[in-house]
Amino acid sequence: MSGKKMLRARRKKGKRSRSRRIALRIGFAVLAILAVWGVGAEWFVHHPRPWLDVQREKLPALVTAPLLWLGNPLADITDAVGWTGHDAVYEYDTEAPAGSTIFAGAPVRTGAPAPDDIKVVDRGEFMFGWSDRLRHPVWCAYHVTKDAKYTILKRPGFVKDRAIPAAPTSAAYTKSGYDRGHLAPNHAIASRYGEDAQKKTFMMSNVAPQTPALNRGVWRDVEHRIADFWTARYGEIWVVVGCISSGNEAISGTGIDVPTAYYQIVIAQEEMDVRALAVLFPQHVPWRAWAARYIVTIEELEKLTGLDFNPDLPGFIQRPLESDLPSRLWPIRTRDIFRLIAFWFS
Repeated sequence: MSGKKMLRARRKKGKRSRSRRIALRIGFAVLAILAVWGVGAEWFVHHPRPWLDVQREKLPALVTAPLLWLGNPLADITDAVGWTGHDAVYEYDTEAPAGSTIFAGAPVRTGAPAPDDIKVVDRGEFMFGWSDRLRHPVWCAYHVTKDAKYTILKRPGFVKDRAIPAAPTSAAYTKSGYDRGHLAPNHAIASRYGEDAQKKTFMMSNVAPQTPALNRGVWRDVEHRIADFWTARYGEIWVVVGCISSGNEAISGTGIDVPTAYYQIVIAQEEMDVRALAVLFPQHVPWRAWAARYIVTIEELEKLTGLDFNPDLPGFIQRPLESDLPSRLWPIRTRDIFRLIAFWFS
């Protein structure tokens, strides 16, 4: 090779080396920016919702939107594997009430806004507090065993509950803009107790008005985690769900009250550790809401609902358990992470 050719080859090689160095520097810079963005986003979304609401009002959307966009799905994954966040977990030296529908007593009314005409109805696999005035349940309690024993069959149609005269017909919800929202869920009850129990969940006494965004979005998300992920990790689970009503809205021409918000309280016990979680969703929650952003304390929920939850728990465990504010949804098994991600897109 001539001297000129060798010189040209060295120059080309030098240019390629410089290009590689520049590309590597850009790549490292991008990774560093993503890492800082991710850490900042995780820190941001792990704050309580009231704090987040204040920041969204104070800061421009150009700042908060990217933090929420990345922080919510990233935190959902790191929380799910247990890397971030904390739970409300306290030691309790009494064994869990295996097989019982309720963990520590049915909810007890303490005052408004809970209606004063609550009648407790026990359906075996679940129980609920019914209000004739509201024409829907105020609360519902159910128990989910660890293992799903039954294949879930085709969804039956909704039917009027003849045992409760004030229960509406399915047609009362038609073209109302609201879904017939299950309180005792179809999936968890059908998979644990079979077809007959599933049909009970489709009685209109188990239904309250929910917006499609709530019913098919974040509400379904928590129901799915309870039935498929959390039971697999923690064993049997006790759940109390319900709604908060202002009395200011009803489905036109039916007298069916439209609640302003819905909640779920989830409790599990691993050996002597009691784990509790509560979420509160506004009726008009966004379609792609993240459940972890709606975590509240059980104590706060009691003030908002006018109900005393877990009334049979002794004070030494009830007070700390109900006042502790978790910063995440419960972790799941590592092998279920990809199933969780797949559920986001289902």
